[in-house]
Amino acid sequence: MTQDPLTLYKLIVLYMLNKVTYKLTYSQISSFILEKEYTSFMTLQQVISDLQDTELIKADTSLNRTFFSITEEGRNTLSYFGNRIGDAIIHDIDMFLLEKHLELKNEASITAKYYKTTSGEYTAELVAREKDTELVNIKISVPAEDMAESICESWYSKNEQIYKYLMETLF
Repeated sequence: MTQDPLTLYKLIVLYMLNKVTYKLTYSQISSFILEKEYTSFMTLQQVISDLQDTELIKADTSLNRTFFSITEEGRNTLSYFGNRIGDAIIHDIDMFLLEKHLELKNEASITAKYYKTTSGEYTAELVAREKDTELVNIKISVPAEDMAESICESWYSKNEQIYKYLMETLF
């Protein structure tokens, strides 16, 4: 049975998102698909867009990072058509997720966003999660947008140090 290549690529993305308990970024998904040379960058963009348009996946954007997760409709679709993904591709995905597990999970577990408050200031919200549990949620109010953005960017690289400092200081 011949199938449309776009359908296969969509099923690959759905399978990846279904296999993890955290959200994946576009760069994480594309890293796998482009590294294995399953398709091109432009085709992958079309696949992601189609999956969003049909509400099989949803996107959450924070600063310059977009995180994707599978929807219930996406899970249903995968349960019906997932058998169209070849065993070799499933093996490749499973190995990628196993080898990169900590790296992928850590990137999804740390989030930062900022927003303008009604008083005209900005609030940076910094979150670290472990599975479905928030380990820390810090909100910092600052007078300027560039400060809030800088705080959010720093959180991605310094969150472990900050969390460790808080734990040592508070306990």
